Amino acid sequence: MPGFEPCSFSSSFSSLVLELHHADYDYEDEEEDEKKNMSQNYWEARYQTGEMSWEKGAPSPGLVDFLAARPGFGGGDVLVAPASVLKLRQEVRTAATGASRPHWTVGVPGCGTGHDVRAWAQAGFDAFGCDIAPSAIRLATERTKAAGLTAQFQLANFLRDEPPFQFDWLFEHTLFCAIHPGERDDYVRAVRRWLKPDGQYLAVNYMMVEKSEGPPFCTTREEQWQRFSPHFELMKDWIPRSYPNRTGRERMFWWRHRAQKSVEKQ
Repeated sequence: MPGFEPCSFSSSFSSLVLELHHADYDYEDEEEDEKKNMSQNYWEARYQTGEMSWEKGAPSPGLVDFLAARPGFGGGDVLVAPASVLKLRQEVRTAATGASRPHWTVGVPGCGTGHDVRAWAQAGFDAFGCDIAPSAIRLATERTKAAGLTAQFQLANFLRDEPPFQFDWLFEHTLFCAIHPGERDDYVRAVRRWLKPDGQYLAVNYMMVEKSEGPPFCTTREEQWQRFSPHFELMKDWIPRSYPNRTGRERMFWWRHRAQKSVEKQ
């Protein structure tokens, strides 16, 4: 037939099919698959194979300096809190009953083998660490006992599980950059859920700016501000002392939780 070009029709039809295929493709399912790849099995396998690039054999240098600058911190001497809270805690300390002075509680999600938890415990805090990998909890428990320190460790999914109780402090170190970026809203909700209304959130964020297939995944100071400032007051942020291969690539943030109603899981 005049004007009929089979090759042209076939090419157009193939293009149409390809467009329909892309239109029907569920990118949300792809993202969910990526999240599953970083599940408990993923992280446990990293421990089993020894592929633990985050394991530096010591606590975060920034955390060490933060605690060293505040002797007696764990007993609650330096906490920035509402006057009514400080007054109540002071009354507890000076009560005639002779009760021991209170210790602040701190939670360390994604605690790994427990270096940061032990640093908090040495500073006098009632320290708690959780991780999604069973081997991390086993190693953290063994090493803490060997160090002659006391801390609690629990197998838990920080993003999904309820806290054993709400903490005075939460400490972030390499967990935010390890989770899939699609779960970062869940992360913020978890921080708010695990903290007391007047609690403190101290974070050492790995400030990668280059995009990566991850983990770790990139973040910026701007993203941290955008995600946390609606719910927290920024007390201070600075470039801390870091491990040699992270010098200049970490930033510490000290946030205070604004009083609020309870935060539900979503």
